[in-house]
Amino acid sequence: MSMETTAWTQLHSVMNAEQDRRPLARATLRRIGTFARPHRTRIARFVLLGVVTALLAVATPVLAGRVVDTIVSGGDEGTVVRLALLIALIAVAEAALGILSRRLSAMLGEGLILDLRTAVFDHVQRMPVAFFTRTRTGALVSRLNNDVIGAQRAFSNTLSGVVTNLVTLVLTLAVMLTLSWQITLLALVLLPVFVLPARRMGRRMARMQREAATLNAAMGTRMTERFSAPGATLIKLFGRPEEESAEFADRARRVADIGVRTATAQAAFITALTLVSALALALVYGLGGFFALRGTLDPGAVVALALLLTRLYAPLTALAGARVEVMSALVSFERVFEVLDLTPLIDEKPDARPVPEGPVAVEFDDVRFGYPSADKVSLASLEEVASLDTRGGDEVLHGLSFRAEPGQTVALVGSSGAGKSTIAQLLPRLYDTDGGAVRIGGVDVRDLSARSLRDTVGMVTQDGHLFHDTVRANLLLARPDASDTELWDALRRARLTDLVRSLPDGLDTVVGERGYRLSGGERQRMTIARLLLARQRVVILDEATAHLDNTSEAAVQEALAEALEGRTAVVIAHRLSTVRSADQILVVEAGRIVERGTHDELLGAGGRYAQLHRTQFGRRAMEKAA
Repeated sequence: MSMETTAWTQLHSVMNAEQDRRPLARATLRRIGTFARPHRTRIARFVLLGVVTALLAVATPVLAGRVVDTIVSGGDEGTVVRLALLIALIAVAEAALGILSRRLSAMLGEGLILDLRTAVFDHVQRMPVAFFTRTRTGALVSRLNNDVIGAQRAFSNTLSGVVTNLVTLVLTLAVMLTLSWQITLLALVLLPVFVLPARRMGRRMARMQREAATLNAAMGTRMTERFSAPGATLIKLFGRPEEESAEFADRARRVADIGVRTATAQAAFITALTLVSALALALVYGLGGFFALRGTLDPGAVVALALLLTRLYAPLTALAGARVEVMSALVSFERVFEVLDLTPLIDEKPDARPVPEGPVAVEFDDVRFGYPSADKVSLASLEEVASLDTRGGDEVLHGLSFRAEPGQTVALVGSSGAGKSTIAQLLPRLYDTDGGAVRIGGVDVRDLSARSLRDTVGMVTQDGHLFHDTVRANLLLARPDASDTELWDALRRARLTDLVRSLPDGLDTVVGERGYRLSGGERQRMTIARLLLARQRVVILDEATAHLDNTSEAAVQEALAEALEGRTAVVIAHRLSTVRSADQILVVEAGRIVERGTHDELLGAGGRYAQLHRTQFGRRAMEKAA
């Protein structure tokens, strides 16, 4: 390793040291051991390879010294050739071991990344919806990318580095002391001159690095917000392009300025340390040459000491920063474990059973529910706040009871915020009740297996979400084994056949992020087609026709009537015209059912439903007249 490389290593270590000084956490180390245990054989080979590499690294300077001694003493030419060949063989062996070491490092690191990412991904999938409503997506993705990679470095870089550098340091010191203890002590005395400037410069570099990271993050956040489809639309409608451009240019200019200052400081630091290294090497040649001329030191020993000097500073500075690298890796592990330690509020029982066969009834029995507080479902670091909001837990559903018989349609109507969508979310067990029970086919949903519940209950939400993928992939999410014939049948029933056939690649057309290449009504009908394809026995429609015009709504209502035939349905609707034919209409206000009955019965009762009906249809009549 060259002196310049050594300087860079020292600078990197100190910069990290200034950013993170934390005690070792034994609990974290124990948990790391559980992830490392499956890779212990590979780790052992990796460490052994590092030891062999260190031995070879020290052998080359010693052999070079012997070559010089042989030449100076007028020795045999064959000896010089044999030593040269041996040095060449060691170089070839070092190259081969380097490739093998890199391969083992990659296998070890990537294996650990796979284990950690899989564990975090599987765990996050089990978290309740409340977790995702509070968490910043970017912060969560960072745990799966940056922090997992940071944890991987502990095995692929730090582990081998500590072992190799420790062995190299011990062997180098032993050989140098054998050759000349005076020169060895001189090299050690000069070490503070090499290390101390790095401490001062490291603090300055760390501050600039943090500032650059903050500026880059702010600039990245601004670009992410402005470049999303809704953000770009908002800027075009209400933004000021000139001011937006000027503000972005100002942020980018600040990033560029700090980049120039960082590069200048780094160059000055590296130049200074390289100069110190060159002076140390000059002293070794000078003092070693003096001893050689006086006959107290062999000329080959001087060359060997000079070469060994480069092998001494590198491991010393690397080991000085090893604790920093270990702590950085531990921080990454802790951030990953922080997510894994979040307890999912929804958990499947070991003896969970499937939903009974055939048509099933849906029953809410004295259901009470309050949304969980943030400290139960989230982390402050994932929300990017100083402390979590402790509010929450207030009851929003108060002793709610109703029953939908097999094949019946129950409609939920009422004011915004009355609790209708909350009721719908309890049925597929997106949340668990705080009191009472939700039953499907007479079985509490908490006793059912997650797969069986997913296969039984289908839901169309109000936003009509689609992934940035093809039409085919978005539909196959409901039934991965569906044929093209079945896909086209679902599209036909959702009145989307003509639209999809007109797309450039038909079923293989990418719909864009959140389906923004489609209109609102088209997106909603696509989610309805997905529901039709799934063929679940219980269907929840949460404002499923909210984004459709009158023509599309009438067409989709026909498709839904066909799809809901023989199935139990819970329909949430703001437009009362869409629930006239429901078997039972429940009027929900403030988390309670205040009225129930058929459309005609509720109109005749002259209560809250009749008031909503008069308000809604009276407004429509006025709009038509206008």
